[in-house]
Amino acid sequence: MSFVGGSMKLPAKSVTGDDGHPLFTNSKQTELQKYPKKPTVSPTLAELLMHVDDAQNSPVDHRAVEIGYGCSSLPSSNPFFLCFNNLTYSVKVRKKLGSIPFCGKNSDETESNGINTKILLNEISGEAHEGEIMAVLGASGSGKSTLIDALANRIAKDSLKGTLTLNGEVLESKLLRVISAYVMQDDLLFPMLTVEETLMFSAEFRLPRSLSKSKKKARVQALIDQLGLRSAAKTVIGDEGHRGVSGGERRRVSIGIDIIHDPIVLFLDEPTSGLDSTSAFMVVKVLQRIAQSGSIVIMSIHQPSYRILSLLDRLIFLSHGNTVFAGSPGMLPSFFAEFGHPIPENENKTEFALDLIRELEETPGGTKSLVEFNKSWQARKNQRNGSLMRSNLSLKDAISASISKGKLVSGATNDLNPTASVPIFANPLWIEMMVIAKRSMKNSRRMPELFGIRLGAVVITGIILATMFWKLDNSPKGIQERLGFFAFAMSTTFYTCAEAIPVFLQERYIFMRETAYNAYRRSSYVLAHSLISIPSLVILSMAFAAITFWAVGLAGGLSGFFFFFLTIFASFWAGSSFVTFLSGIVSHVMLGFTVVVAVLAYFLLFSGFFISRNRIPLYWIWFHYISLVKYPYEAVLQNEFDDPMKCFVRGVQMFDNTPLGEVPLSVKLKLLQSMSGVLGVNITGSTCVTTGKDLLVQQGITDINKWNCLWIIIAWGFLFRILFYFTLLLGSKNKRK
Repeated sequence: MSFVGGSMKLPAKSVTGDDGHPLFTNSKQTELQKYPKKPTVSPTLAELLMHVDDAQNSPVDHRAVEIGYGCSSLPSSNPFFLCFNNLTYSVKVRKKLGSIPFCGKNSDETESNGINTKILLNEISGEAHEGEIMAVLGASGSGKSTLIDALANRIAKDSLKGTLTLNGEVLESKLLRVISAYVMQDDLLFPMLTVEETLMFSAEFRLPRSLSKSKKKARVQALIDQLGLRSAAKTVIGDEGHRGVSGGERRRVSIGIDIIHDPIVLFLDEPTSGLDSTSAFMVVKVLQRIAQSGSIVIMSIHQPSYRILSLLDRLIFLSHGNTVFAGSPGMLPSFFAEFGHPIPENENKTEFALDLIRELEETPGGTKSLVEFNKSWQARKNQRNGSLMRSNLSLKDAISASISKGKLVSGATNDLNPTASVPIFANPLWIEMMVIAKRSMKNSRRMPELFGIRLGAVVITGIILATMFWKLDNSPKGIQERLGFFAFAMSTTFYTCAEAIPVFLQERYIFMRETAYNAYRRSSYVLAHSLISIPSLVILSMAFAAITFWAVGLAGGLSGFFFFFLTIFASFWAGSSFVTFLSGIVSHVMLGFTVVVAVLAYFLLFSGFFISRNRIPLYWIWFHYISLVKYPYEAVLQNEFDDPMKCFVRGVQMFDNTPLGEVPLSVKLKLLQSMSGVLGVNITGSTCVTTGKDLLVQQGITDINKWNCLWIIIAWGFLFRILFYFTLLLGSKNKRK
């Protein structure tokens, strides 16, 4: 590959991809060289699906790409042309205590009223064409990731200055989210899914329902070949505890899940970070294929090797948010030669450039001289080259043409409005819910120990309670023991829900990545996870109720057991919803556990077990009514004691739990006779003194019946699920301010 006159030329020999299949044939190359001004366009991945059986043997045409700089004015054969002008972004940083003012400050910082304004991007301009890879380079802290975020609409619109256009038209954030994809630096994948399953779930999210299952599978298989992942297709992703694919393969899978819908623009934040040279080269080789299939690829990279540099079409070097070079790799020698620092022969051009930039940054003047030289050099070059190139297609025509070729498969038809030609979401809500539920259940089946541990905890707790409170009688002591059993049982159902905290925290960044570019709705995620949690809650509730109800000797028969089961289930539901809501607020597992344990302890304190409602101070009574433990506790007490025909304290039993409980029975009977004479009521040893209704009044349980308590618990569960949705809506914008 060589660069002549600003154009990228291809050698005449046949070039093969990583999988051994030719990227283009010698005959095609000869034809291209014969007609250089009419390059053929590479088929998109969607077009390959038309003949998926022959996809591996289909030649892919390569094209020479004219390289221009600045925003264009003349037509170009490239359908898509991204241009950004004067992108500026700064953040306010409070002045550190104890800072010494005369020590100086960075050139990219200004100070006002004790607050430093740090400039992260300073009037960055450039352009990227379809079929090309543009790489952003610079040392750590130079602004590489910030520039990628700015281009990918991951910075709040009010904070970012400058313009971003596609084919000369201002690119709205709504449209950009649909036609682009963003690959994060971290590989955020489900560890227990295979490579093929991961890509298939992405296809089910991003490809429309109108596309048949076989077509989606064919698309995944073609993408696996394009990514060079055929040998790892059936291997699980893996994590620290499970052996899986290699680091380079993980990175390619991360890229694959975001390009399954064949986006027009692909952004990547340091896709080669943490990879060895061979894996990094293979990743960039894949990106080259993606670009040649009709996409604009923009990525940040720390320090590319010589082989990777040969795959890049455009470079932007940054230093403290300023552009110090913008051009093709072939222009680096002439640029630095004119600057007075020629690149030695046989030395990596990017390494030399980065080392020089780093040296200049350590000097008093910084890279200001290089920044100014780049501006003058760009002005001279643009003056020599004359007017620059731009796309000869409007944005709506270019998008319509891409859709007609099969790119951005969405089931949409061409429309005069470019934003309407592609829907925001590829599938309806119920399809998204089904896919999310299917993926979650597959993950759960491959990690059965998670549910097994929770079920084991519930069963063991139930057995301990059943044997501890075995066959309670109806004596005053039995009443107190029943109250203790109910309070502990109801609070246990909430505490065992704490295991749900890590579930969303582990998925948080996967969720943010998938929803950032409209893979599915946030409401679909909330509804799907709410529904799939119900079967496990039913099993846990049935296990606990069956173990304890008859063993403890609770009242009500079969109907009483059914209500006890419903109350346990409602408690699990409310507890699970509450913990899920908290997981959307807190960002750390240990912090989440601390908050859950503390709040549940407060709920138990104000439930009415330790102190009845009638004796709670007025300034704390509000907490009693928001206590989640209050309602199931009162519901099961009413289920147990709300029987007017059942007596719990008779005659001499009223002396139990008092000093008189130890006196002989004959003395107790004489005391009852004396009391009868004083009260004027005949009280014998078998006279019913306290009924279940009396016990409920003593406990202050008079305002809500048991069925209303049950509905209130269920309503709390729905409320926390709704609050969880709003935390996702407000807390997962994934944008810098």
